This record gives sequence, C-alpha cells and structure tokens, in this order.
Amino acid sequence: MSERTTKLPIYAVIFTVVFKLLFLLTHHIQEDAFITWRVAQNLMDYGVIGFNGDTKISASTTHLYVFVSYLFNLIFGKEYFIEPLLIFNSILFTIGSLFLSHLLLKNPWHKAVFIFLFGILPPSIKISILGMEYGLLFFLEMALLYYGFKKEKKWAFIVLPILILFTRIDTVIFLGIVFLVDIFWNKKIRWSYIFGGILGISFALAFNWFYFGEWVNNTIVAKKLLYDKNFTFGQDVEYFISNYGNFWGMLKLPGDFNPFTIVVLLFELACFVFLVRQREKRNYFLWMIFIFGWVKQLVFLSQKSLFDWYYWVPQILLFVPVLIFVLEQKVKKDLWLFLLVIIYIVPMMIFQTIHSIATGNGEWNYRRSIGTSLNFYEKDKNQWILLEPAGYVPYFSGLKTIDEVGLVDKQIQTEIKKDKANYWINTVKKRKPKYLLSYNDLFKGKDAEYYKAHYRLLEEFRIKDHLKSENTILEKIYRLKPSGTDYNLYVRIK
Repeated sequence: MSERTTKLPIYAVIFTVVFKLLFLLTHHIQEDAFITWRVAQNLMDYGVIGFNGDTKISASTTHLYVFVSYLFNLIFGKEYFIEPLLIFNSILFTIGSLFLSHLLLKNPWHKAVFIFLFGILPPSIKISILGMEYGLLFFLEMALLYYGFKKEKKWAFIVLPILILFTRIDTVIFLGIVFLVDIFWNKKIRWSYIFGGILGISFALAFNWFYFGEWVNNTIVAKKLLYDKNFTFGQDVEYFISNYGNFWGMLKLPGDFNPFTIVVLLFELACFVFLVRQREKRNYFLWMIFIFGWVKQLVFLSQKSLFDWYYWVPQILLFVPVLIFVLEQKVKKDLWLFLLVIIYIVPMMIFQTIHSIATGNGEWNYRRSIGTSLNFYEKDKNQWILLEPAGYVPYFSGLKTIDEVGLVDKQIQTEIKKDKANYWINTVKKRKPKYLLSYNDLFKGKDAEYYKAHYRLLEEFRIKDHLKSENTILEKIYRLKPSGTDYNLYVRIK
C-alpha cells in the first residue's frame, strides 16, 4: 500500500474541515454558546467564573470549554475569537472521527469516505459550527477509545476521563457504558481506568464545591427546578412517545409522529446486527458506541431533557453501523454508496443547510439585533434585564441579567421555590430590573396594572421584519422556515 493511500484519512480530515467552513456563512450559532462565552469574558474582566460581575455562578454546564473559550478570547480578542474557535471545534470533531475510523475500519479509502460522510451528517455539522462544547467532547471521548482501549496507553485511562468529566458531568454515562462493555468483553478490570474515573468525578465535584459551594452545576439544578413535572407512569410513557421521534432521529418534522426516525432506527439496528454477527475485533467498539447511543437517548428523553444538543453525539454514533455496512459491501458496492448518498446524505445536508440559514437569520440577524440595540441605548452596563433565554441579548447588550430559568442568576430560583406560578412578577417587584424582555404583552393579563404603572413599552421586535433579503433564494428560505420569537421590550419608569 502506497504512502499516499495510507494518508487518505488525513486528507479526508482536511477536506471535511474546509468543506464545513461554508456553514460558518450561515451564522448559525447556538444560543447557549453565548452563555459560555460571556462566562469566559467575565473571567477575563473580573477574574471570576460567573455571569454578572464578581458573583460566582456555574452559569455554563461545561467548565473545560469555558477555559478553552477564555484562551481564545485572550489570543484573538473579544471581537474576533468566535470564528477561530468554531474552526477549532470543527477540527477537533473531525480528528475525533479519524480516531473512530481507526477503531472500526481497515481500508484507508473506507476511512476517508467514512470521515467525510460522517462529518456532514446534520448533528456533525451542528457539533462543528454551533459553538457548543461537543466538538471538544467528541474528540476527548474518541481519543479515550483509541489511545486507551485500542492502544492501551495508561495515561489515556487517567488523563482523559478527568478532561471528559470536566467538560460535562453527564459524560459519566459514556464512561460507565465503556467500563461495563470492557469488563464483559475482556473479563478483567482495568484499575487504571477506574482510578481515572474516580479522579475525574472527584475533580469535577471538588471544583464545584470549593469554587461555587455546590456539588452539581447550577445549570442542572436550575433546569430541574423549573422544568420538573410530577407525571404518572402513563404520562411519562405518553411524553416519551410524543417526543422520541424528533430527538432520537436527525430530522425533525412537525407533529408528534416521525416515520423517518422509525425507518432510520430500524435500518441502524439491522446494520448493527449484521456487523456484530461477523465476530470481528471491532465489535468491541461497536457495542460501546451503540449501547451508549441507546442509553444516553433513553435516559435524557425519560428525564424530559428536550434540548437538541444532548442528542447530537448519540444520533451520529447510532448511524455509524449504516456507514460501515454500506462501505464494506462486496457486491454492487458503488450502487449501495450511491443510494446512501442520494437517498439520505444529500437530502439531510440540504435540510441542514436550509435549517442553518433560517436559524442563523433568526438568531444572528434578529435576536442579536435586540442585544446590539440595547447596547447602543443603555450605556450603564450595571443595569439589569429580566428575560429568557440568556444568550444573544445579554452577550451583545452587556447588561446584567436575570434569566427566567435561573441559569445565570440564582436569586430567581428562590422565587420559583416560593411561588412557581407567580415567580416572574414577584421577581420584578422585588428586584426592579430596569428592562423586561418578554414574549408576551405584559400590558394584558392579571398583572397588567402593575406593569403599566412601572414600565413603558420601549420597542417591539418582530421576526416578520427580518424575513427580507436582497437575495431571492435567502428570502424564500427565511419565509419557508421563520426562526425566532416576537419580543416586547419594556423599560422601567418608576
């Protein structure tokens, strides 16, 4: 085999990263990324991991990515760090897919095609360009499988679990599944891995406790407090059935029933069964990633955690057997690959392109404009705003922030505990924020008289005003899939 052929996977990594740079033009960046980036900038400005000045709070679910973002802010500056960081995320994710290809495939051509096709799946594109921590996380998880469980490097068993758990504490699910499959497969315990896991959990919990005075990240506590509902078993089952289609699969459709997800799920299962029946060494890793994909999605759906990014990594890992099955066909292999690309890969990439263009317009062009408008209007950055969500508007306005969920401000959690039905108005009366940004018309409803007496409508923000473009195609996409919510901005008068 020639040297050029053996380097094909590396070339595929470079090509895939460059190809996905096109998606940066959509400005599709996840709201929560700006929470993490504001925390990083708060660390720069105040020397405190927090959101509002010198108040410590774990407003971001990921600690390690906060420090990575902090470094990029230091190197490139607050005005220019975003694009380099997004490219860095894409590079890390694609290197992670290179590690995955080494675990599951032998032929360099198969690895190269796998890296590219895997890299342009909708969740892969979102992991790469939306600004979240999952590019870093995927890289670390695949590095653990490659250097730890394939190359059997002891440093990997100790160092990587620490970094993985410091990125997200819920990765204990991934580490646990890998541990169980390894014991079942090899009939022995890797004590260095156990030691690394104990160190990782201890370090994450100790950091939370000694820095924030809490064992678990505030973001987890806040979401559970506000969103937790006491369902019966029957209601839990109904809730799961009504949501699994749009979170288990890669394509979301209007309504509760998603036949596309069912078809893909069955094909994934069929391909997985076909591959593991071949009794090859790679089955060890196939079992790890496939069981993890199922368990992670079942756990988070059962806990009613309906945030899209929780499901990105499981979604793509569950699709891995399909890619391997098609790539390794001996008969009519070109036809199989052609059908996969035409029937699935291309339509899904078109779908993601449209989705990213529309969402980028709704987030970057629309929601960001609310923040920039406030930044121009209010020069005193010690003023407070009550709103939801806490990403774009606080980041671009620079105002101190109370969010409805309590991710960036703990005091509102006290009001939720006292009176969940009226915590919003109670917070307004107690804290008296200068600005309110609401989805609703606050001058209508049971508390309208209070709002009329103490606030005036400053500006109305409407998504319909941001659906125009000089480019006809872009305007059609904006109108086809309007992305955004109407807001009313109020300012305190007394």
